[in-house]
Amino acid sequence: MLYSISNKFPEDLHFDKEKPLISLYQPTHRSFPDNKQDPIVFKNLLSDIKESLEKLEDFDDIEKIMAPFYEIEADEDFWNYTSDGLAIFATPNKCIVYMVDTPVKELSVVADSFHIKPLLKAYQSARKYHLLGLSRENFYLYEGDQFGLKEVEIHKDTPRTKNEVLGFDSTDPHLSYGSYGGAEGPAMYHGHGDSQNEIDIDTEKYFRYVDKFVLDNYSNELKQPLILLALKEHQGTFKNISNNPFLHDATIDQSIDSMELKEIKKEVSKIVASIQNKKIEDQIAEYKNAKAHELGSCDLEEVSKAVFQSRVKTLFIEDEKIIPGEINLETGQIRHGNIENPKIDDLLDDLAQLALTYDTEVIVLDKDKMPSDTGIAAIYRY
Repeated sequence: MLYSISNKFPEDLHFDKEKPLISLYQPTHRSFPDNKQDPIVFKNLLSDIKESLEKLEDFDDIEKIMAPFYEIEADEDFWNYTSDGLAIFATPNKCIVYMVDTPVKELSVVADSFHIKPLLKAYQSARKYHLLGLSRENFYLYEGDQFGLKEVEIHKDTPRTKNEVLGFDSTDPHLSYGSYGGAEGPAMYHGHGDSQNEIDIDTEKYFRYVDKFVLDNYSNELKQPLILLALKEHQGTFKNISNNPFLHDATIDQSIDSMELKEIKKEVSKIVASIQNKKIEDQIAEYKNAKAHELGSCDLEEVSKAVFQSRVKTLFIEDEKIIPGEINLETGQIRHGNIENPKIDDLLDDLAQLALTYDTEVIVLDKDKMPSDTGIAAIYRY
């Protein structure tokens, strides 16, 4: 194949890039008959790309850079297994394909840099999480992100069920027996303990084990949100005894044994979205506080210099806003330009790419969510 399919963004874009660079975005469909239109839309986008390439006076290897696109266009299997969105980045020597679970708008760009804002926005909700499926008798641990949900492989010698964990440590019923109806009468057992209380004690012991196991082996190391899937009657017990700081307040109130993986993913995606929204709200509040203390800015030139100096901790950029221009990578200075020029891209997009090289967190927001009206905002490290 002349292309590779990846979900490691932006890591896979860290390579020497021979210009020009092509960025293509397209909404796609998972099933028939909607997906039958996808190759047609793709073909039209390829026509736009080829037209842009033909405008470049210093580039004459159009067939080479277009070859992976033509291979994708002709691959029926590719179009039968798409997701909700498609992003393709190509140079004369490399082509990377991303399939995402969020729709993207049609777009084709030929420039001296990739256009990454739509993919940044899709991936910023791809934070990993753990899901703990818990019952009184067993537990399951899953790891997921926007690309899927899969059960964590726990070593086969690890105790999993309540019986394996408690063994002989289970709370025994306090029983005695007596003879009724005379000495020859049958023995009748009666309890001096509350059987439900004994069950509750064992359940708590088991839940303490599960909590410690997940915390010690997964949460402390990976620091991912932990979402609980359990019957409501068990959730209170587990939350009361849990020492896991990553355990999220939101839960799925069902039995783990009654749900298929597809149902679980659908329910958990709502919770993950709420986690992401809360995180962004907190970061916007942090920006407003930082700006009030001169540790934040929404001035394009100021932010550009700060990004270049690796002083930006968090960078917000507006999704739909385009500011044509380019950045001098030796000085951090910006120069405005004409977006019709194939060598000119979006300054905001280029700033995002530069920021990622300095381990800055980049967040792409819709206009109504942005904390500024300039298309950009930054929280400084110092």
